[in-house]
Amino acid sequence: KVDELNDDVETELRAALQGSSPKFFEEAVLQLLWAMGYAGAQGEKQHLGKSHDGGIDGVIRQDPLGLQNVYVQAKRYADDNSIGAPDINSFYGALARQGADRGVFITTSRFTPAAKDAARQFQGRIVLIDGIRLTALMLRYGVGVEERQRFTVFSVNQDFFDE
Repeated sequence: KVDELNDDVETELRAALQGSSPKFFEEAVLQLLWAMGYAGAQGEKQHLGKSHDGGIDGVIRQDPLGLQNVYVQAKRYADDNSIGAPDINSFYGALARQGADRGVFITTSRFTPAAKDAARQFQGRIVLIDGIRLTALMLRYGVGVEERQRFTVFSVNQDFFDE
């Protein structure tokens, strides 16, 4: 029952993200990565997305000197609009122009098999997060959601009854 309720929340959350502005969505995914711990102890996040942003919507600097950066591309698409290989190749080019060695491509929709193959060719330098995984991560890390109810289930402590 709890899983069914949370599945409904994930669907509602995905719809809310799809209905948000591009700027809001880009900032939301940065907040998620931050909540997941990618900032490190003294990192910082920066929203870069705007028209003609060069394919980079944000960056998380994992250390104070910016030696380890995670670059982010965020696409707010409807469920039936998927991300293809050209989008992944374009993102890789944007990473190369930054001299970056890693990036996260996040969408509210899904990736085509060709897009997944393209990302694999870059040997783990590009991580893909589709809409299903995105909303599951948002629930797990408490981004854009709030706890409504907590359940505790008890069982008998057999050690208590040992005489």
